Amino acid sequence: MSILPQAHAQALEKTLPDAWDYTGKPASRARTGGWVAAAMILGTEAVERLTTLGIAVNLVTYLTETMHLGNATSANDVTNFLGTSFMLCLLGGFVADTFLGRYLTISIFAAVQATGVTILTISTIIPSLRPPKCSPELTNTPCIPANGKQLAILYLALYLLALGTGGLKSSVSGFGSDQFDDSDKEERGKMSKFFNWFFFFISIGSLGAVTILVYIQDNVGRQWGYGICACAIVLGLIVFLSGTRRYRFKKLVGSPLTQIATVFIAAWKKRSLELPSDPFLLFDIDDNVDDGATKKKKQKLPRTKQFRFLDKAAIKDGEIVGNVVNKWNMSTLTDIEEVKLVIRMLPIWATTILFWTVYAQMTTLSVSQATTMNRHIGKSFQIPAASLTVFFVASTLFTVPIYDRFIVPITSKLLKNPQGLTSLQRIGVGLVMSILAMVTAALTEIKRLRAVEANGLVEKPLEEVPLSVFWLAPQFLLVGSGEAFTYMGQLDFFLRECPKGMKTMSTGLFLSTLSLGFFFSTLLVTIVQKVTAHGKPWIPDNLNKGKLYNFYWLLAILSVLNLVVFLFCAKWYVYKDKRLADEGIELEDSEPTFHA
Repeated sequence: MSILPQAHAQALEKTLPDAWDYTGKPASRARTGGWVAAAMILGTEAVERLTTLGIAVNLVTYLTETMHLGNATSANDVTNFLGTSFMLCLLGGFVADTFLGRYLTISIFAAVQATGVTILTISTIIPSLRPPKCSPELTNTPCIPANGKQLAILYLALYLLALGTGGLKSSVSGFGSDQFDDSDKEERGKMSKFFNWFFFFISIGSLGAVTILVYIQDNVGRQWGYGICACAIVLGLIVFLSGTRRYRFKKLVGSPLTQIATVFIAAWKKRSLELPSDPFLLFDIDDNVDDGATKKKKQKLPRTKQFRFLDKAAIKDGEIVGNVVNKWNMSTLTDIEEVKLVIRMLPIWATTILFWTVYAQMTTLSVSQATTMNRHIGKSFQIPAASLTVFFVASTLFTVPIYDRFIVPITSKLLKNPQGLTSLQRIGVGLVMSILAMVTAALTEIKRLRAVEANGLVEKPLEEVPLSVFWLAPQFLLVGSGEAFTYMGQLDFFLRECPKGMKTMSTGLFLSTLSLGFFFSTLLVTIVQKVTAHGKPWIPDNLNKGKLYNFYWLLAILSVLNLVVFLFCAKWYVYKDKRLADEGIELEDSEPTFHA
């Protein structure tokens, strides 16, 4: 009589082989993970996106109007802040994979982020931490820019926020996917839906940032807008920590960066040795040897002819002592081939950077343009300049379902590909849209300057140009649609093409393109400022006296050249599944593909 209830209880208490609960015991499938745990993690990501974007999109107006910095300096400060945020994702991923694990990384870096926003809020409340207010149009005297102490406090706050964002963003998606067992068919399906919801929560956080939060900053006060961010992060951290008992934890697997380093160092140490003619004499995962790394299942990869100098890392040259090998002296052929896969992706990686340089203009110079134009709806309501970014957020949200419902069915028939456009084709569409966006931005700026001259406003930068701010909408819409294609294409490409044993590398490679895109924007603005300083500057403090359209033309030309290089690299690239199929090896299907 008691056998059935006992069997039922055992089924409910079934544990996972590779996950543990907060006490260190094998995780119960019934009592840990799933949507309850994932929801608490998704809430943390929504708060992170709300805070980072809510501050970033309106930061250029704070730097120009409150801290009294120039347009070019302000734009560079914003792109440096965003570039650092995304670059620190690599550090956060390394710390999570090697030392702390994803749970502790999220907890610690969320606290760091909250600290940064709190300092930023305090700096907007204490008058001595800001330069005095001024009205140059009334007094004919220039405004006093922020001094060293004031800028030091501001940068301390921003880069603590960047550090927190980097650590948090690097681990949230991975920890969320850890709550589902990819060896179980039902839970693997839920994991795919989790990535859909992850993208949705990012978009919702972005939408709230560029509408509600920006309006509060401009019309109620910066201290209220930033204070809401600080409270939201603390609340998100509390919710995240409250789910500790529900989470599934997985062992540290080590950073992919370490594997890349060990392969290159081992190959360099053996650079003078000759490769054996028989590949079976090289070290591989078939050899019953402990390399000191975390034990994990890997798919054996065939030896390829490219980058043969790395194969020297697998030469057996007295490196095996007993049954143990030092991984810094010798690597398996499979580890080497995984590194080769990453190297083959680098040309595609490099040619996607410029898209994010174009994207950076939407949060900097395009916002500066908007501050000069007519932003009124009716007689009383005025749109905050930074809220114009709602167009590219909304464009991203609309492009995704349009692509899934209409473009995929059409292209799947034309291209005979069930997924519609391939990941590289989607990236290509995004790059084309970025070119069109810069052409549109240049033409719009020419129209704005004509309105400035027609109304005698060249020397009156604080007076409103009688031209609707909605003339800027097309460039935001084009970049937003381009982001949807590029974002989905990049993430799908890196998830599919990264080796199974280096999946965390996919997020790092993707986010590093954003980081380098913002940094390249800083470099480009700095070069343009120096080159055009002795004539009529392209990006002066008074945009009415500048040639911003030339900067947009420059970006359009660079984007066209970049597209040509991308098309060449895309034609050269062979997808991993096709490469393995040609070798007669079936690709293991253990990771979910990103769907948006």
